Amino acid sequence: MKFHREGYPSLILALLSACLLSWAGYALDNNQTGLCFALGLSIGLFLLFVILQFFRNPVRKFYFNDREIISPADGKIVVIEKVKEDEFLKTDCIQISVFMSPINVHINRYPLSGRVEYFKYHPGKFLVAWHPKSSTDNERTTTVIYSEKLQCRILFRQIAGALARRIVWYCKEGMEIEQNQEMGFIKFGSRVDVFVPLNSEILVTPGEVVKGGISALAKIL
Repeated sequence: MKFHREGYPSLILALLSACLLSWAGYALDNNQTGLCFALGLSIGLFLLFVILQFFRNPVRKFYFNDREIISPADGKIVVIEKVKEDEFLKTDCIQISVFMSPINVHINRYPLSGRVEYFKYHPGKFLVAWHPKSSTDNERTTTVIYSEKLQCRILFRQIAGALARRIVWYCKEGMEIEQNQEMGFIKFGSRVDVFVPLNSEILVTPGEVVKGGISALAKIL
């Protein structure tokens, strides 16, 4: 198990908080019972555990398939529906949404290989990630990947949730990218939407738990 680089500032803050809480507990323990110190230390260690758990970067054996769209994130399938994508594709698509709870790994990966044809960051609100309007109203990024091999475009969005206040991305337009390559990170609860062509074969069902870089969402026919 590795620790993701995006978590180092939070880790330092958690360590400082643990030390401060322990010191405060010791200083307030007038009766010399050690209870205040133990309480402060316990809270500090709990915060440290939460940060270590949230920013974990597990070693995985990724699944690769040239014709399949691999889940860009860990989580649960909350939406599979036909929609009109108006930002870039300007056509009907099938939207597949993956909700990431705070206990999920929050690393985001490219769902297929190709070229980043379009990228845009949108500031916005912080509605709960499962809210129907979170896809269009929340802080989010939009990335379009064009696959020359498949002759198709896939659009996916990183969407901030009620707890998330920072989306991290490592891509820019024109980049050649590989399936399952790390694309970014969303901190503290979020969602990812993937838009695939209408003739795609959907390989998941609502409520299904998926893993980023491993679970196939759809097959391009």
